Amino acid sequence: MTPLAWRDLMAALYQHQWVVYAKAPMGGPAQVLDYLARYTHRVAISNDRIVGLNHGTVAFRVRDAAAHHRRVMTLPAVEFIGRFLSHVLPAGFKRIRHCGLLANRHKSVKLAACRNLFDLPPPAPLVIESVEAFMARVAHFDVKRCSCCGSGCLVPCGPLAPLRRPFTPRSSTGPPLP
Repeated sequence: MTPLAWRDLMAALYQHQWVVYAKAPMGGPAQVLDYLARYTHRVAISNDRIVGLNHGTVAFRVRDAAAHHRRVMTLPAVEFIGRFLSHVLPAGFKRIRHCGLLANRHKSVKLAACRNLFDLPPPAPLVIESVEAFMARVAHFDVKRCSCCGSGCLVPCGPLAPLRRPFTPRSSTGPPLP
């Protein structure tokens, strides 16, 4: 479509009186956000579904749609990692694209205008806590303590030296890959 034809089409669409029918959600807006969040902000598999790691295999819980129940599935670790990595997006791709109020362009201005219309206070400033404080608050343990004896104290002393050669994954059935 040429730019001129696109402009004409857009002008014709703007002249049309559109009627948007959107009925209220039955459970309210909080239920809608909860529903959407389950699909937009989740990882391929959560830690609580992984049952165990034994001798190069990974056991994890799956939902069997045909039998309508949950069961434990065991895969070789290489196969499990391959399936997990199939959910990782390539560089440059985004999982979520925001539009409207949450679009990146002028987002802060638009959200400030919405807060003003609803007489809401400005958001509290973002406080970024350290990794140590976060882990102490969430997981209830000190990341600087030795995980084996619990008495030693790990102190970062500098960056690690880079690898001399790039890491090459090994095939589970043959010699190292080139």
